[in-house]
Amino acid sequence: MRKSIHVTAGIYAAVSISFWGISFVSTKAVLVQLEPFTLLVLRFGIASLFLFLLLLLLRQPLKIKTDYLPEVFILAVLGIFVHQVIQAAALKSIQASEAGWIISFSPIFTAVLASLFLKETFTLFKAAGMTIAVLGVLLITSYGQGGSLTFHANMGYALMILSTLNWAVYSILIKKLNIPYPALTITFYTSLIGFLMTIPFFIRNNGWVQMTVLTQENWTHLLFLGIFVSAVAYWFWGKALEVMEATKVSSFLYFEPLATVIAAFILLNEPILLMSGAGGLLIIAGVMIVNRKYS
Repeated sequence: MRKSIHVTAGIYAAVSISFWGISFVSTKAVLVQLEPFTLLVLRFGIASLFLFLLLLLLRQPLKIKTDYLPEVFILAVLGIFVHQVIQAAALKSIQASEAGWIISFSPIFTAVLASLFLKETFTLFKAAGMTIAVLGVLLITSYGQGGSLTFHANMGYALMILSTLNWAVYSILIKKLNIPYPALTITFYTSLIGFLMTIPFFIRNNGWVQMTVLTQENWTHLLFLGIFVSAVAYWFWGKALEVMEATKVSSFLYFEPLATVIAAFILLNEPILLMSGAGGLLIIAGVMIVNRKYS
């Protein structure tokens, strides 16, 4: 029974990562018409509405005690507002592929924080699995794209590293705070608070003017980003963290660049190079090692 629960949690985490990986394709398409901060407002506005309707449909608790609002607010600030704003700022000065591999290092921060604050064991198998997965990420996002990474001083790199640390803290807090409400309820409130906090960006950048030039295809991408990437993926991530160790859930983040490569192949007809395939196999092997029964 316990094994089946963990398998289900793994599926939730994998689905979340798949949506986040595919989101690169939709984000790339919409950013032709919208600047990053307006995109965030529309994403989480759509997400909040969808989650609200889903709460009513599934008859999940809508009201929460005011005692828990400060904790929900902290999750919204870190997981929605800070995380998304930092990434949007970073992408102004670095390439999306560079941001992709930096994001994939978040599981390392999570593993360290989980051992400190959640008393999760940091075993040799976990360390080995994360190392193998990191090598896979580097193959996909650098050599897999036909080149190699060139490091130089850039504020974008610092912001992305800060973003990965922030996401690790967010994942740890979900476990540590252990708010006694379903993941769907928590996700709705964090999304709504995050949306309200991004509205000033929408007003400052005259977002309503940008919306007038959106095509039907743009709106399709926005609906995908809002419903599946910003609502369902966050919800499923929370559900996975309800029953699985934060370190093991976070290890699925290594799949994100792999999902991006597959989505680009299917939707953009971008070729999958030999090194990308090799990197994908390393990522799968690394995640399996991290999640093995005795790791």
